[in-house]
Amino acid sequence: MFGLFVRFTCKDDVAAAAFDELVARTGELIRANEPGTVVYAVHRVDGRPLERVFYELYRDKKAFEEHESKDYVRAFLSQRDQYLSAVDVDRLDFVSGKGVDVEH
Repeated sequence: MFGLFVRFTCKDDVAAAAFDELVARTGELIRANEPGTVVYAVHRVDGRPLERVFYELYRDKKAFEEHESKDYVRAFLSQRDQYLSAVDVDRLDFVSGKGVDVEH
């Protein structure tokens, strides 16, 4: 398994609404077209209305690379910065969990 934890900070409320729309459109395509994407969860942060966190879990690095190669993901990556003031990315190496069927 391979994962990402990403924290996005939007510029303002208008940017946050537009970013959420971009995320929703992209998420629909991820759900429909990426069997190797195990989890793609987006959250608002309680008490911090301009922050969003993504938890992404892929079957393996190859599935992540496939995700990154999709036209709609590349469009998301090229459009997101206009709405954001900060992006922090952590790459995750899966150890253990519940709800994830993993073979080591």
